[in-house]
Amino acid sequence: MNGLKKTIKRLLAAVLVLLCLPQTVYAQEEEAVKLNLYARSAVLMDADSGRVLYQKNGDTHMPNASTTKILTCIVAIESRKLEETATASAYAAAMPKVHLGLQQGEQFVLKDLLYSLMLESHNDSAVVIAEHIGGTVEGFADLMNQKAKEIGCEDTYFITPNGLDAKDETGTHGTTARDLARIMSYCLKNETFLEITRAGSYEFTNVEESKHYTCYNHNAFLTMMEGALTGKTGFTGNAGYCYVGALRQGERTFVVALLACGWPNNKSYKWSDTRELMAYALANYQYEEVFEHDRRLNEIPVLSAMPTEWDLNQQIFVTPQLADTELKVLKKDSEQVRVVYDLPEVLKAPLRAGEEIGSVSYYLGEERIAVYPVTVEQEVEEFRQKWYFSYLLQEFFMCKKLGPA
Repeated sequence: MNGLKKTIKRLLAAVLVLLCLPQTVYAQEEEAVKLNLYARSAVLMDADSGRVLYQKNGDTHMPNASTTKILTCIVAIESRKLEETATASAYAAAMPKVHLGLQQGEQFVLKDLLYSLMLESHNDSAVVIAEHIGGTVEGFADLMNQKAKEIGCEDTYFITPNGLDAKDETGTHGTTARDLARIMSYCLKNETFLEITRAGSYEFTNVEESKHYTCYNHNAFLTMMEGALTGKTGFTGNAGYCYVGALRQGERTFVVALLACGWPNNKSYKWSDTRELMAYALANYQYEEVFEHDRRLNEIPVLSAMPTEWDLNQQIFVTPQLADTELKVLKKDSEQVRVVYDLPEVLKAPLRAGEEIGSVSYYLGEERIAVYPVTVEQEVEEFRQKWYFSYLLQEFFMCKKLGPA
């Protein structure tokens, strides 16, 4: 009886361990990446791959205030109309603060207004830009939403070019932290965007040269951390304080997107969250070369192949070829790269030199990060009946030459 009780106790103990172990491991993993953020929604992204390294409600659609203007800016740059003259409408002149204070009928070189848009976040400049490029604000919003889809945004809908709170029959003006980080990652590839958003100040006049304007960059993050690259702030009553910014150190480029990061008087929360996320990225993620350079692939037999010698039983093999390349992955030390070879057990002739016969895929976690083709180097002809005829002729003449035993 005592032996039975001991056995039952051991079984119960084992069951308890099995039940508790996954929960313990999960809690440890969560604790390892838990950050104390003020933002209701936040994303840390690797700008080069688009991989999300950390998120907090990153796919929640929310108003995003003037961070909208990074998309306004890149759409304007890509319109190739920067040297054209834009005229302010009555609607543009009526925009609320923050504004440049332009007047109806006043004209500007479009590129000058992009500095007004990005350094001072002027709402009236945004409308002038939108109306000049899109014909109307609505027309420009269509261009913005089209561009967002091209970039890969999944839940972005913009109504205004300046990010002022808005709603229509289709939805509410806003995006997600993930989409906003995607947009910034795209913008980083454009040197004109970086030139404008990194300027400390900028001076310009209207076309008539009757007014002189000076804009100052209000992106405080540019002086907070080494490698700070660019960014855009935003605030409305519905959105709260928002921010999207980028940092580059060496080969690594990170983007942080924050939505609803406090309300007055919490203006500094966005800087605290940005520094914490960037510091986490710099401390934990490094590039690592993961390509399997020394891997040699086994030979694969080829069916129905033309023999290369006068051997009736000869079997033809080909060696799969994988181009030697580099694959650097931004990852934590604890993250494992998995390599999957998708190759056939046998092949069938004919085969062309350089023909693709399979692939090699690299996975980081469950995400496939790279795929490479596997080819054959040599050409293999398909077996033809005439080979038998040649073979028989050879055997006949060989036998005749040797004569009777």
